[in-house]
Amino acid sequence: MRGVPVVLIGGTSNVGKSTVAQVVAERLGFAYRSTDQLARHPGRPWRTAERAVPEHVAEHYASLPVDELITSVLDHYARLWPRIEELVTAHAAGAEGAATGLLLEGSALRPGRVAGLTVPRVAAAWLTAEPSVVRARVRTAGRHAAATSAGRHLMDMSPSRGCLLQAVAVLRL
Repeated sequence: MRGVPVVLIGGTSNVGKSTVAQVVAERLGFAYRSTDQLARHPGRPWRTAERAVPEHVAEHYASLPVDELITSVLDHYARLWPRIEELVTAHAAGAEGAATGLLLEGSALRPGRVAGLTVPRVAAAWLTAEPSVVRARVRTAGRHAAATSAGRHLMDMSPSRGCLLQAVAVLRL
């Protein structure tokens, strides 16, 4: 990785991007950042130990069919892309004042967009996972067994959306 100031790790929600990215960033001595820190859409629709589900998030996921949820998140990623490109470009040029490299991860790092970057010396990977792995990760994180029936429904919808987004990304490569 000598001479590579920026590493991008993309993938759909719950494939393990953050886990992998944090380990890789530590081993490389790079700063770690998530695209969720730039803007989040609209958040996970299940309760975690750290936070409850805001009402508007639950409503967003409960009221829209899967195809509209996918369109909504892809539109969000398109709006977020200029900020991502600016961050990557600035960091690769050394403008971020960084003495170390940057590892940026997030589901907004779509393969087609990343492949179109004209910034030199940027490495990228797209993580995937079997639907059963994504489903298990969502259920564990959301404490599926202890959730309300509405909460379980929202958790059970999420892997389907993620797998469709993953398939769309792979088909567009």
